[in-house]
Amino acid sequence: MLTRKQLELLDFIKTRMDRDGVPPSFDEMKEALDLKSKSGIHRLITALEERGFIRRLAHRARALEIVKLPEAMEKPGFTPRVIAGSKVDAPKAALPVQALVDAMELPVMGRIAAGVPIEAIAEVSHHIAVPGSMLSGRGHHYALEVKGDSMIEAGINDGDIVVIREQSTADNGDIVVALVEEQEATLKRFRRKGGMIALEAANPAYETRLFPDHAVRVQGRLVGLIRTY
Repeated sequence: MLTRKQLELLDFIKTRMDRDGVPPSFDEMKEALDLKSKSGIHRLITALEERGFIRRLAHRARALEIVKLPEAMEKPGFTPRVIAGSKVDAPKAALPVQALVDAMELPVMGRIAAGVPIEAIAEVSHHIAVPGSMLSGRGHHYALEVKGDSMIEAGINDGDIVVIREQSTADNGDIVVALVEEQEATLKRFRRKGGMIALEAANPAYETRLFPDHAVRVQGRLVGLIRTY
């Protein structure tokens, strides 16, 4: 089963290849799916490749090959459409679409340290079903497996799965995925102090770490947690 965004991307690639004979660029895919960064497209393509729907061809730029299509797309008369730039605001009383579905599959993008920062991981390891009500807003979401115990007083334990909304800003007190000096990723509470960023643990055994503003890049904000007993 494909997520809505995965299906939209696959249909967009097929439409462009049928029309032009070549796949669209990552910038064109990002614009068509109304994503803020190309990293979201990379994750969608990786997910489609892992599921056997597309294949990336080595040593060729923009080289994608469609291997198969979902059954629904192969049925006569079914023509899914991707419409770029035509979103309208939902009525104020309307619930987000994510809250109305039972579950949505999210990519698990490896492990995130809740302790001393570890090397950032940006590869899909597997997928996990997440209740739609857990997803926050319209943005792109992904999941990470927690490694370490520095956030235990915030209720986040080693081995938990955290659900992250992809965003580049944070308010003081938010628990975020922070990329430190473009090399290490960690899950911590975010606080801005003048020209410095404090990454605070929720465990007295760990000290708060201070970094210059330019050394920390927010990758997303915690919106949910899944625990397996």
